[in-house]
Amino acid sequence: MSNDKWKISSSVIEKDVVVIGGGAAGLFCAIEAGKRGRHVVVLEHADRIGKKIAISGGGRCNFTNLHTSADNFISDNPHFCKSALARYTPMDFVSLVEKHGIAYHEKKLGQLFCDGSSREIIEMLLTEAREAGVEICCGSLVRNVSGTSAAGSSPNFKIETDKDIFISESLVVATGGLSIAPLGATDFGYRLARQFGLTIVEPWPALVPFTLSRETLRQMGPLSGISLDALVSCDGRQFRENILITHRGLSGPAILQISSYWRPTISITINLLPDLDANQVLSEHETKEITLANFLSQFLPRRFVLAWCALNFSSQPLKRYSSRELAEIAMKLNQWEIMPTGTEGYRKAEVTAGGISTTELSSQTMAVKKVAGLYFIGEVVDVTGQLGGFNFQWAWASGYAAGQSV
Repeated sequence: MSNDKWKISSSVIEKDVVVIGGGAAGLFCAIEAGKRGRHVVVLEHADRIGKKIAISGGGRCNFTNLHTSADNFISDNPHFCKSALARYTPMDFVSLVEKHGIAYHEKKLGQLFCDGSSREIIEMLLTEAREAGVEICCGSLVRNVSGTSAAGSSPNFKIETDKDIFISESLVVATGGLSIAPLGATDFGYRLARQFGLTIVEPWPALVPFTLSRETLRQMGPLSGISLDALVSCDGRQFRENILITHRGLSGPAILQISSYWRPTISITINLLPDLDANQVLSEHETKEITLANFLSQFLPRRFVLAWCALNFSSQPLKRYSSRELAEIAMKLNQWEIMPTGTEGYRKAEVTAGGISTTELSSQTMAVKKVAGLYFIGEVVDVTGQLGGFNFQWAWASGYAAGQSV
């Protein structure tokens, strides 16, 4: 059906569904709604859609994770995401990727990436949107949203942009979080939620590098740029992947993972020898002439060992250490405790944790319970995935759930 039929005047356009936000969740919801014959427009304030998709996975888009489960998400209600994740699975998205002939591979731990470019995922979504009759308006800045909470009134919402005015029965908010401001991240979704009287779980930066104190950075300066395999723990959670020591503090996959669970004043623990009992290994060699630094260089990068020993213990032949000193060294190797001063914030965070409280939403449809026709999906909701494609899967799943209902 021609869009002309839905025009009321040159500046007021009626649609069944307006989606604010042209990211992964918003586009997927629009596609699913369009497949059902709904007349949908996506309003994106940036000059093009899918900017976060484009940079994800180093430009290859880690578009899902084969091992997705509710355990991979953080939320005040850890059960909320189960319904949507069950109704649209990683294999459902893989089928879509294969339908479009996009080559992909599993990198590790169930993480699926494009063989080529993340642009292939964006083009796939644009093709699906076009075939579903979805209209996409980039460079559309939403100025004001008004609506009624009364069920049965149609249309329910009036959305004023800097170009046009839209009225619609359903409004989907897929505006993301506060992460990566250079890509256009704003607090619009949270402000809109407050406008409609919804509860918000206070957002915080997640999947983000840690900063360390000036004194610790001075001592660890020689370690900058070193990456090593480690087990990082905090608040009952642990992740085994690489850590990277930077000129600001700590980064790398294991650090980004644990950062989502970290809170100020809590230390993190790093096991530098996750496959070994350091106490046992040192005890077996306590009579040797080999120095501590040379001994540890068998297991860890030498540059790291030299700086780490200078920071914690003077390096001398193992046989010169007392049993108590060896036990202290072993403790530090298996349980190196570090107190971050903070994180690098939203500027470097891959996602935003917290958001619209799940108590406000239907887990089946993502609809707001007390405002007819209003939906929140994706990162703006208090459901945050771990590193490794889980946040994209939440975008597809929550978008699909809303797309079947709007």
